[in-house]
Amino acid sequence: MKNKKIMITGVAGFIGFSLAEKLLKNKCEVYGIDNYDPYYSVILKKERVKILKTYNKFFFFKLDFTNKKKLSNFFKKKDFYCVINLGAQAGVRYSLTNPEKYINSNFLGFINIIQNSIHSGVKKIIYASSSSVYGEQKKFPLTEKIKINPKNLYARTKMMNEELAEDISNINKNVSIIGLRFFTVYGEWSRPDMFMSKFLNAIYNKKIMQLYNHGNHSRDFTYIGDVVTILTKLIFKNNPRKHLIFNVCSNKPIHLTKLINKIFFYTKKLPKIKKTTFQQADVLKTHGDNSKIKKYLNLKNFMNIDLGLKKTVQWYYNNKMWKL
Repeated sequence: MKNKKIMITGVAGFIGFSLAEKLLKNKCEVYGIDNYDPYYSVILKKERVKILKTYNKFFFFKLDFTNKKKLSNFFKKKDFYCVINLGAQAGVRYSLTNPEKYINSNFLGFINIIQNSIHSGVKKIIYASSSSVYGEQKKFPLTEKIKINPKNLYARTKMMNEELAEDISNINKNVSIIGLRFFTVYGEWSRPDMFMSKFLNAIYNKKIMQLYNHGNHSRDFTYIGDVVTILTKLIFKNNPRKHLIFNVCSNKPIHLTKLINKIFFYTKKLPKIKKTTFQQADVLKTHGDNSKIKKYLNLKNFMNIDLGLKKTVQWYYNNKMWKL
């Protein structure tokens, strides 16, 4: 199984890079594509790819999957066993000012990936959805069965991905399609626009950290190591030929003010904090139920936030990530 070719979109991104490195360490053959979108540091993305290129079974292609012709040519004669679609336009607030990027990348690009995968005989497609599809909810923890209620364009494009995947699965019974609703992933090599990275960056660069809604949010932070473990197990599991949806979360939300205290425990520093009003694109709380994925993959425990945070802070400091 591990000799089969695996394709990852968004391979220069946080999750894409982390998964690719894990697979390469397990002697898998990995083909990665990325367009180096400048939404956040291209230098950071290239640093990730530079590491992946040290493995002789890694093959990188600078490619935008919204380009139908180039993507079709890329798929030719590759004979991929599994395609993991992690490439997308990230960011909830950014969608308020750049809506067209979300339609092009998150939906039209996803269609291109699905069509080429089906056409070339791929047996398994795993794609990134998001906890944002749940929108504002009152009853927690959130299970995969409840009605989703996206409140911003980013979340809506992820819902559209899920609906398309369901439709394709009902028509084509020769492929397994798995959607993963990721809840606030953090850890080594994290995106600089995510809360923990922004907070650490503000500390070491002596910048002002904005806390929306005065920090009165709760988030279900999920360690990157757990995410990679789940993805790896799904790739090599004998999945049914249908569409499956899973939450990927710790099931242990934490209030941001409490998280800030934990960060201070490891850094002994805090940035200047500017408390601002609620951002309408945000949700107040995320808290997912992870029992479905734990049962499906026979998982036991997820990373404790204290240990995960310690690893993240140490890595961030040792690698001088605030310079990027």
